Amino acid sequence: IPGYGDSPPVEMVVTAQGRRTFLDLVLQELGMQRPVLVSPSMSGRFALPFLLANGHQLAGFVPIAPVGTKDYTAEQYRGVQTPTLILYGDRDTRLAPQALQNLQHLPEHRVVVLSGAGHACYLDKPEDFHQALLGFLHQLK
Repeated sequence: IPGYGDSPPVEMVVTAQGRRTFLDLVLQELGMQRPVLVSPSMSGRFALPFLLANGHQLAGFVPIAPVGTKDYTAEQYRGVQTPTLILYGDRDTRLAPQALQNLQHLPEHRVVVLSGAGHACYLDKPEDFHQALLGFLHQLK
C-alpha cells in the first residue's frame, strides 16, 4: 500500500477520493474488468472508498477486518449492491467486530468467521480461508 511500511509516500493517496482514484487507475492499468476485490486490514482505506463509489465495477468484495469502516454511514453501505463475503477470525476482537458492525449494512453480504484465527485469519487458517473464498467465488456470476 503506497505510503505504508517502507513504501514511499504518494501525494495522491492522502484523501479518500485520491485513494479511490489510485485504485481505479491500478485496475485500469492491469486491464481488469469486474474483478473481485479482496481487502484485508489497511487496504480498507483504498477498497472502501472504491466500493462505495465504484462497486458496480466489481464482481465481488471480500473485506477481511478492514480499517476505515466507521468512516461511512449505514445508508452509504446500503446503497452498494456488490456481492460481499465478510471474512474474519474469531480471535480478532478489536477490528473485526467494528468492521462487521458497519459492513453488515451491505445488502448483498454473507459472513464467514474462521475459528481460532486472529486478525490475519488467512495466515492463521489458510485452508479454511481459501475454502471460504473459493466457495464465494464459485457463487459469483
